Amino acid sequence: MITRRIVLAGAVALAFTVSASAQDWKSKYPELTFAVVPAENASGVTERWTPFVAYLSKELGTKVTLRIANDYAAVIEGQRAGNIHIASYGSASFARARLTGVKTDAFANDINADGSTGYYSVFFVKASSAYKSLDQLKGKNLGLVDPNSTSGNNVPRFELDKLGISDADTYFGKVVFTGSHENAMLALSQGTVEVAANQWTNDNDSTLAQMLLKGMLKNADGSPMKKDDFRIVHKSAPIINGPYAYNSDLPADLKAAIAKAFTEAPTKDKAAFDRLSDGQKKGFNPATTKDWDGTIELIKFVDNLRKKKAS
Repeated sequence: MITRRIVLAGAVALAFTVSASAQDWKSKYPELTFAVVPAENASGVTERWTPFVAYLSKELGTKVTLRIANDYAAVIEGQRAGNIHIASYGSASFARARLTGVKTDAFANDINADGSTGYYSVFFVKASSAYKSLDQLKGKNLGLVDPNSTSGNNVPRFELDKLGISDADTYFGKVVFTGSHENAMLALSQGTVEVAANQWTNDNDSTLAQMLLKGMLKNADGSPMKKDDFRIVHKSAPIINGPYAYNSDLPADLKAAIAKAFTEAPTKDKAAFDRLSDGQKKGFNPATTKDWDGTIELIKFVDNLRKKKAS
């Protein structure tokens, strides 16, 4: 007969086992590195992510260090080497990591304020320009973000191909990789490029919206630019929000603890969570690596475009 004493003893044994298991991974991983790519300037990334990383340290009971990677490739190679344990990926860079054999698994992505889990790649022009469509921009300068950016390079090239523009580098006068989403919008605002690709969820949730909120974009007379100073001339099909991913080789209980901390963040530390997106996200959606299978096919398509151009 099962007695209360036996049940209690079993519970104590289970708690001891879980505690011992946690101690095992904490001794092996006294510090975890969480890497993000700078969509904005480095100081902005630090201010945005530091409270959340402090929250993770508290929840996991081990030090979590923020690493601001130079670009998407640095995140991919850092996870390949095992120097980065948790990473914030764009969909395309995660697909690239998987395609090149990096042992990384997705566990979550962002939930937008409206409950959706996707965004768009858009082509922006200045509203003061005459351009209303991409076919009016032949010979003009295009600003892209990074070769491994989803909304800033891969999806734009896919969208251009659908419009019959298979080689952006010959269609446009010059194609400029700006390095970050912010830099692409700065290049557009300053006239370095006539059109820029960027990420956009809605008018209040985009790199442009964040930059306007901080007063980063100026007119020639020094006055702050507004949303109406920019126009979208093309919008892609929805793209799945990029994943948060951990190293596949991490202990199962550590991976579970990381996923749990993310899921509970909006209620356990709302201020830190809201800081990540200026209050434009609702939470973290539990995800699996297979959710990005479609993105992997997209990357294969873009790679084939490059091969055709090279040949």
